[in-house]
Amino acid sequence: MIVLVTTLIYFSLLLLISRLTGRGGNDAFFRGNRQSPWPLVAFGMIGATLSGVTFVSVPGMVLSSNMGYMQMCLGYLLGYFAIAFILLPIYYGMNLTSIYTYLDHRFGKVSYKTGASFFLLSKLTGAAARLYLVCLILQNYVFDDLGIPYIVTVLVTLLLIWLYTRKSGIRTLVWTDSLQTLCFIITILLILIKAAQMLDFNLSETWNAIWADGHSRIFEFSDWTSRNYFWKQFLSGIFIVIVMTGLDQDMMQKNLTCKNLKDAQKDMCVSGILFVPVIGLVMMLGVLMTLLYAHVGYDLPAAGDSLIPDFIASGVMGQWVLVFFTLGMIASAFSSADSALTALTTSFCIDILELEDKDRCHAKLKNFAPERVRKTVHIIMAALFVFFIMFFKALGSTSVIDVLLTMVSYTYGPLLGMYTFGIVSKRKPYEKLVPWIAIASPIVCYLLDSYTSQAFGYKFGYELLILNGGLTYLGLYLSSYRK
Repeated sequence: MIVLVTTLIYFSLLLLISRLTGRGGNDAFFRGNRQSPWPLVAFGMIGATLSGVTFVSVPGMVLSSNMGYMQMCLGYLLGYFAIAFILLPIYYGMNLTSIYTYLDHRFGKVSYKTGASFFLLSKLTGAAARLYLVCLILQNYVFDDLGIPYIVTVLVTLLLIWLYTRKSGIRTLVWTDSLQTLCFIITILLILIKAAQMLDFNLSETWNAIWADGHSRIFEFSDWTSRNYFWKQFLSGIFIVIVMTGLDQDMMQKNLTCKNLKDAQKDMCVSGILFVPVIGLVMMLGVLMTLLYAHVGYDLPAAGDSLIPDFIASGVMGQWVLVFFTLGMIASAFSSADSALTALTTSFCIDILELEDKDRCHAKLKNFAPERVRKTVHIIMAALFVFFIMFFKALGSTSVIDVLLTMVSYTYGPLLGMYTFGIVSKRKPYEKLVPWIAIASPIVCYLLDSYTSQAFGYKFGYELLILNGGLTYLGLYLSSYRK
């Protein structure tokens, strides 16, 4: 009952924020009227970058790869600076609402539609898969005991997200993301404090115990074939942030609501600097939890994702920890799902329906009314979320979702290649070949990964993204001409 009451209070806060910020029409929904305070955007970006899956997966990584993920986070930091000083000047210089409009200006309509389509497909399936997993965790550990069916959990979740984003979209999300980030950080700190108390550690003892444990190892320089090898992780981190933040409408839309380029650059740099210690805190929690398992005599779970949920659900840490764990899960899930829903609506309206071009849009849609079109698309996207989540539930295997999320990551490679080619080269590709190149590159990457794994025992990790982007760039270059 306490969990349900706390959840209802949290939802009420989100709806109150929506009520206070819910005005301004399409410009507020798509661009926040370009009035967002940059410190607020920077803080909220932390919650938007994380997700409910990250909340349980990152601490569990210590079981298989210690704290090696921090190597990638160091690369993230350089990636954020690259976005701030390479991509943001382009987006602000062209006064973009959708970042994929850049491809229209640089190459033409076919490339533009190709890039936007890759985003729509990957974001819809990926965001729905992540929300499915979070709803499943909440269902198994919280809502089953309350007798609430899974379909009700999903419908209520999407209904609430739709309710507080339907009026002003990104204008509202800038504020709700900050609330959700705050809830996430408070939850992590409370679980850390409770775990330390159960181990009878003070602050210095907690710090020393974490760094004395073998799971706290960060750097791997000795085995270059390992997925945790430093330079693989570091370089991959740079490019992962560039594509999954700088080339993702979902992540960039908030940054484009700042008043000017200088504010947006400050926001991006500060959020990048803050992200590293937050992830470090989450990983230290993972190490501390392994010590707590040993202290109470529990066996470590086979799956890293169960490290925190299983222990908290056992009730050993108390009811209030379960309450805040649920709140943290909901906050991190909503922070990624609500921005994905808003970005999908924006991209479809601007990139596919060309809502900003009234003549083109009027030719496609009878009785043209921009706000009505946006509201209709918003409802359709929410309905598609429900459809995909229930489809994943019907499959009944989280391993299938793991494969799906891996495949979704392939779609960012072509975007990396297209934008790099557009920025670095002055040549222009033959437009009809662009979709085929964008489709062929991930397929070639998959075949190469399979071949090297069988022939040499080398399994690609996140560096596959760099290869994917490189192949797309090469294909565009070979099929291009001087303007």
